[in-house]
Order: sequence, then C-alpha cells, then structure tokens
Amino acid sequence: MSDILAGLNEQQRQAVTTTEGFIRVIAGAGSGKTRALSHRFAYLVNDIGIMPANILCVTFTNKSANEMKQRIRRLTGDSDTGYISTFHSFCVAVLQEDINTVQYPKNFLVLDNADIDAMLKIIYEERGLTLRHMTFSKARDMIEIRKIFKDPEYYEHMIALPLDKLQQRYLDAVEPDDIIFWGYLYQQKKCFSLDYNDLIKYVLYIFSVNEVIRLKWQKRLEYIMIDEYQDIDELQYRLMKVLCAYHQNLFIVGDPDQTIYTWRGASVWYILNFDKEFSNVRTIMMMTNYRSTPQIVAVANSLIGNNKHRIKKDLLPVLPDDTKVVYHHAKTAEAEAKWIVAEIKQLVANGIKLGDIAILYRAHYISRMLEEVLLKEEVPYKIYSGVQFFNRMEIKDALSYLRLIAYKDDLSFLRIANVPKRNIGERRMKFLQDYAMQNQCSLYSALERTIDSEIFKSTKAQQFVALIERFSAGYQGLPVSELLNAVLDQSGYEVMLRTEGSQERLDNLAELKQSVYEYEISCGEECTLEDYLAHVALLTNTDALSGQNSVKLMTVHTAKGLEFLHVFLCGLAEGVFPSRKTATLEGMEEERRLAFVAFTRAPKALFITDAEGRNFDGSHRYPSRFIFNVDKALLVYTNELDDSLVYETNWNITSSEKMLAAQASGPVFKPGDRIVHSILGSGAVIDIEYDKAAYVIKFDDLGTMRKINFKAKLEAESAFNGNK
Repeated sequence: MSDILAGLNEQQRQAVTTTEGFIRVIAGAGSGKTRALSHRFAYLVNDIGIMPANILCVTFTNKSANEMKQRIRRLTGDSDTGYISTFHSFCVAVLQEDINTVQYPKNFLVLDNADIDAMLKIIYEERGLTLRHMTFSKARDMIEIRKIFKDPEYYEHMIALPLDKLQQRYLDAVEPDDIIFWGYLYQQKKCFSLDYNDLIKYVLYIFSVNEVIRLKWQKRLEYIMIDEYQDIDELQYRLMKVLCAYHQNLFIVGDPDQTIYTWRGASVWYILNFDKEFSNVRTIMMMTNYRSTPQIVAVANSLIGNNKHRIKKDLLPVLPDDTKVVYHHAKTAEAEAKWIVAEIKQLVANGIKLGDIAILYRAHYISRMLEEVLLKEEVPYKIYSGVQFFNRMEIKDALSYLRLIAYKDDLSFLRIANVPKRNIGERRMKFLQDYAMQNQCSLYSALERTIDSEIFKSTKAQQFVALIERFSAGYQGLPVSELLNAVLDQSGYEVMLRTEGSQERLDNLAELKQSVYEYEISCGEECTLEDYLAHVALLTNTDALSGQNSVKLMTVHTAKGLEFLHVFLCGLAEGVFPSRKTATLEGMEEERRLAFVAFTRAPKALFITDAEGRNFDGSHRYPSRFIFNVDKALLVYTNELDDSLVYETNWNITSSEKMLAAQASGPVFKPGDRIVHSILGSGAVIDIEYDKAAYVIKFDDLGTMRKINFKAKLEAESAFNGNK
C-alpha cells in the first residue's frame, strides 16, 4: 500500500484514489476532509506522477490554503504545491499572467475596504457629497450590488471606455448613486485597480473573449479540487465549470448541512444537485467523526435531522463516551452570563486552559453582558469581531509604503505622503490633485513633475520622491522582509512612533515583519513584492486569530472551520437564534445549519444556554426551537422549564412555522381580486407585501385598509357566491 494511503479509513481511501471524472464527497463535520484533500493531492503527484503545476486546489480562506500547502509539502517532500489558493487568489494568478489581454498592466492593484473608502473620500470631496448622502459602508454595499446584480456587465465599460470617457460619465452623473458608482469605476481604472468582486469577473470575461487563453488554462489544470463546495456562489460556480470543461476532472468536498453563507451568494443546491449538473458523478460519503464525543455528535445529528433540504446522513463518532451536552435556562441575560463565567472558572480549576474555551453567539450584541461579567470576574477574554490586524493604522501605513514603491498609486500616496510630517498638507495636496486631473496623471507623477515649484519649497517633498525612486529602482532584488525593514527605517516612520512613545504600534510593526518573514518561508518559492501585497489584500478575518490564553468570544460564522475543546453556545432564544429576520422556510433551515455548525465546533464539551427577557421589538423571549429540536434525552437540563413556559414557547414556535409555511406557499390571490373573509366580509386585494406574507385588502364595510396574513382563510368572491 502507498505510504500516502496509510492511516486512511475506507471512505477516505476511496476519495483519494478515485481520480478521474466528476466526484462528490459529502464530508460530515470532523470527518477528516482536509486530510483526504491533502492526501489526494499527494497521491496524484507521488503515485500517479501528475505535475503539481497542473493541479488546482481551491479553499475558502488563506489560512486553509496555507495549512493545506504545509500538509502537502510534508507528504510530497516538494516545495512546489501548484495552485493551492482561494478562488480570488487563483484569479489574481490568472490576471497577473493574462490581464494585458484587456489592456491592463500585469502589476495591477488589488483593493481592500480601506482602499475603497480612500477612493470614496476623493469622490465625495470632488463632488460635494457628504455622509448624509450615503455612508462609506452603504456606498460599498451599493457598489457591490450594482456590480453583481444591477449592472453585471460594468467591467465591459471599465475595459472598453478610455479613461477620459469614463471620467466624463462620472462628471455627468447627477444622482448620488451614479456619482459614486461611476466615480469609483473611474478611480479604479485610473490606477488600474481591481476589488474583490472584479477578480472573478475579469477572469470570466477574458475566458469568454479569448479562446486561446481559456484553452491554455483548461489544459493546464488537469485536476481540479474544491473544498467547502457548499459555500460557492454563482460566479465561482461559473468559473469552475469553465475550468473543468477540457479534462472533465472535478473533485468537490463539502457538507450541505454546513451551508451558512447564502447571504453571501452561496446556495445549498450546487452541492445537492451536483449529480444532475454533471455526468457519471460518483458520490462518496465520509461520515466518521473524529472530532467530537458521541454525546455531542448525537445532539448535532438530532438537531440537523429536522431539515428537509439535505442529503440524509448521520455522523458516526469514534471517540470514547464523555459527559452529556448541558442545557441551562436562565431568567435574565445577566444570570446567563454569570452561569457561563462560573462554569468557565470551574473548568479552569479542573486544569482546562482558557485558550481552549470559546463562547459562541449568533450576533455580536449578545457579547455585551458576557463582557461585563468576564471583566468583573477578571477572566481574560478576546473578542474576534472582524477587526483585522492588517486594518490597524500603522500596518496600513507600512503596507502603503510598499504599495507606493510597487505601483505609485494615488491611494497609497494620499495615505503616506505626509506621514511622517513632510509639510505636504491639504493645500499642497489639493494643488497636486488639480494638476493630476488636468494632466491625466497620478498624484505621485504630479509631484515629480512639479517638485521644483515654489509651492514645495520648505517641504520634504524632494527627500520623499528620492526615497520612493531609490526603492522603486531596486526592490525587485530584495526580499520583502528586508525591503520593509529598510523602508520603515529610512522613511522615518519607526522614528516617528518611537518619538510618540507608541510601543504598541511598534510591537504591531514587529509582528508585521514576522508575518512577512513567515510568508516568505511558506511560499517555498520566489516571493515578489506584488505577490505579497495581493496576498495581504485577500486576507480574511479568521486569518488573524491568535492563540492567546484567553477565552475566545466570536459569532458562529466566525467560528466556522475552527474547533475549541469546550464550547459555550449562548443566546439560544427565539428571535436571537434563530434570528428574528428569518422570513422563509429556507432561511430557517440555514439558521438550523448554523446551530449545527456551532454544535460541531466542540470536541470535548458543549454547553448551550438561553435567557428570558425581552427582544428588541418588546416581545417576550422564549427558548429557541433548536433546543426542542434535540431529543430531550440527549441533554442534561440544569433545571426543568416551567410548564407554562414550554406551552407558550411551543405555541410561539408553531405560529412562526405556520407563518413561514404561508410565505413559502405564496399568495393565492393577486391585486384586483375580489375576496371574502369569514369575519370581515367582502373586499378587494389592493397590494401584496411579500416580506410580511400579507395581503393589503380594502374591505367594503371598513373605512381603512387591513393587512391580512396569507394563512388567513379567504375565498374568491365568485366561488363564495357560487357556494351559497
């Protein structure tokens, strides 16, 4: 037997050795899917002899991609790991090779949210917009919606329109939406930059208009493997179909029970209907759970069995028996938090490390009371709220220096031209912006051309330009870590922080240097400045998680893909988890999948809690249906629920489910129809509010209109008259 296959169970061996055609692996939580993927890659390379450069392995986070590379290096003994990356990182690789097809330079810029905000600031200042017109956050959302849904061919405008025509469309725009959208496209093209949504769009466009390039990539990628397939969206699905069309070798791994990103475009149907979309599909079930105790697995199976849109399966535990899952119902949110913290302190007293404990919740606002109690009880904790290491001021400044050296782009220039102070303030920056607009050039180029102007006397503009030019001319021969050290030193940035006494920021810069060094080592190949900058721009929130010895607080979405020995899932109340925003049966199934993900994060012990109280809308808070979805015999109740509370909760849940069912069935009548209500009499349907699953009806005997639920018993007036 191949060394690669040693230690694999039968289902994992099937997944590894079934190499040709379309293969779907349904991998339950904790079933070793990452192990199967990495061993399959090694099997293709070591046992079959496939070149690593002819394999694409897609993961959904950079963290997962790096872990996969390390595993594969250990298995193959080779530093060449082909294309192991996220969809977006792979697209960066394609574009770095072929974006010149659409007249973009190969050293294009990849934007993150901070860069987009910097562009928006320029647009707002130029066109007199304020945050009252639209916040930056809403502007980013609006741009994304227009790019994906309302104007999906926008990139053809960016590609086809000359810069001056794109600028004119921006200047001609009147409505704030149009001003922001076209101004953003103009700013993007001005510095040849692409954001997250552009990367796949541009690759698909290039493949659609250039058959030679499309065929080159199709032939190159002899084997395609996709992890977390349940999370792919429409654009990723389209890209995958194009790439696998030549060799017809596509291997997907996923779990429909862990589809929790439909709000981001994912659809459970891509994995459920895989055998209908492709021919001769082989499905392999990996159900052995190596992560959690039998008691936790049983609770997870019991919960998810309530969903209908799934492949019926049960996780099979192999770990020895341990304690049952604990359910605690508290009278108040404060009492709930105090119980959790008391249990944590007891775990610590029994020798458990704080770093092995996590508190998960559906939404961030739940953490407030937990924080208060943790602080009061002096229990160290860390909240993972999506604020990334790479978004800190000093980190953005340092990276902007590197980007200016590589790209000489406006965003980086605006950020660091006067950091440290060089007397290039608002007046001089306005002068450069006006010059750049009149002469269709970058701000850096404008400074170069006007450096001898009277306006820049008594500034350090000359030294700044000399610094950037010196590094721009020689950075290709330097390791990125060495370049970063030199820039921070010679720019005076670190001296500035030392003068300010900003030790925390200096520590963060030291951490940045360490991360660059580790990235260079992990590459196992030549690492260019452009590669590193693209890598940083694509980093996800969970990539920044650290191993500090403190209790970890985070949302369930953030916890996806992670595990913690002891997990507390709090706030399991109707209107909280499931969310009060859940308006469809499909949405409720996703909420249940999210709870399933939370349950399966725990290898050793799981505690679930809720509290009575009031929701935001003033309604009473009841225990979550997900608690009742689990066979009661599988849980240890710390105290029995009052009969009246159970009755009211069940009534509330039943009403909610009837509402969801009514919404799923849709309206029977349409505007203009005449209806008869058994109590309110005859009337006409005026409108339909789909989000509320309600008709707006003007009853003949009532002075004002009423909103009537879809589930209410209504008859068509003609049928009613005929039945008299």
